[in-house]
Amino acid sequence: MGVILPIWIFREYDRCSGCRYCEVACALRHEGIIWPEASRIRVFEYVPGITIPILCAQCTDYPCVNACPTKALYVDESTGAVKVDEGKCIKCGKCVEACPGRIPKVLPQKDSVLICDLCGGDPECVKVCKALGFNALILVDKWPGSHYKLYARGAEEITKDYVKKLYKVDPEEVM
Repeated sequence: MGVILPIWIFREYDRCSGCRYCEVACALRHEGIIWPEASRIRVFEYVPGITIPILCAQCTDYPCVNACPTKALYVDESTGAVKVDEGKCIKCGKCVEACPGRIPKVLPQKDSVLICDLCGGDPECVKVCKALGFNALILVDKWPGSHYKLYARGAEEITKDYVKKLYKVDPEEVM
């Protein structure tokens, strides 16, 4: 058997329709119900027509994992995803503070923090996006390097960059 490469979800923002089926598919997989707030991927639309899917960027230095005081977060070596040991998580929010995109979520209704685990290597969000023909989310082998921090940003910051790129205006004029 060959070496297993970690995987990563590439985001093609131009192709995102804002349908939010990725949120539904994720919530159904992890929660068994349609509950977008508990989805490990979220789609934001600060400017009409610019929809930004946000999920864990799997930073090469994993600041969320390093910030966890109880060692509840760890990296799945086969996928590269951050996993949560729910029995160790105290929902302190240190992982959220350490994450450049503030991606992990702490919900009052859940016993531990929520973060994308890549569905064990077969992400539902990618499958539904592909099935619908949008292909805004694409499963790829994780590349070496530190460019993941480009994706580990909040949706508002990414939207501002996109507004500059698409409309050639100051984002403050439209946001």
